[in-house]
Amino acid sequence: MLDQKAERLRQILAGRVRLIVAYSGGVDSAFLAWMAHQVLGGQMRAVIADSASLARTHLEDALAFAREREIPVEVVETKELENPAYTCNDAMRCFHCKDELFTVLERYREACGFDAIAYGVNADDEGDFRPGQQAARQHHVLAPLLEAGLNKAEIRELARQADLRVWDKPASACLSSRLEYGRAVTPEALSVIERGEDALRAMGFRQFRVRHHGEIVRIEIAREELPRALTAEMAREFTAVFKGLGFKFVTLDLDGFRSGSMNQLLSAEELLRGRV
Repeated sequence: MLDQKAERLRQILAGRVRLIVAYSGGVDSAFLAWMAHQVLGGQMRAVIADSASLARTHLEDALAFAREREIPVEVVETKELENPAYTCNDAMRCFHCKDELFTVLERYREACGFDAIAYGVNADDEGDFRPGQQAARQHHVLAPLLEAGLNKAEIRELARQADLRVWDKPASACLSSRLEYGRAVTPEALSVIERGEDALRAMGFRQFRVRHHGEIVRIEIAREELPRALTAEMAREFTAVFKGLGFKFVTLDLDGFRSGSMNQLLSAEELLRGRV
């Protein structure tokens, strides 16, 4: 079954002549970019959007992976932070982010003579609260992984089989997703979050989020890593780092890391709106 889905993906990609892959360096977009390069060779290009909402470590790793696999890659600048509808940080923030991304990629596509744009949405993303998918549909962006019926676990397995080092890379999202809804997205707040996550990475943690709630920081760490976090010594380290970044109160979320935890604060109406 998995081999059949992989072959279906190859057929989908082979049906495109010149393709742009919206690339972030996460496992989905990295696998899609690698597969597109396998099928299309120089007729594809991975394009990564750079802005204050992208952590420097993620940008550097994405570019390194592309170099390692000889995937043609280009960096473009997006300016979502200049859009008040984005920076107000309501439940549709992701829509405005992806709308800016695909607008920039569409201009790039036209200027460079490509035929289409694809992105790495997969079967597990369907029905989840992902307003960015609305923007993708409005811009007629292709979804090859979804069309092939591949879910996250299957993509990771295919990436593992291909010996792609990103196969078990922890899930990542833009830095803005760490801010509680309603708190303005600013370069200063994003910098604080990035520095906090860099510090957790330096401590040896692998899967985590720094959630910004104003004076309070809520640290999420994967459950399998929580025992190391739940010590007096580590509490002192967390306190020193995050109070040094300007937070008055430092908390560790005992539920551990989970993607999209900020969405738990949204109303049913807001969640429905993001799935339309």
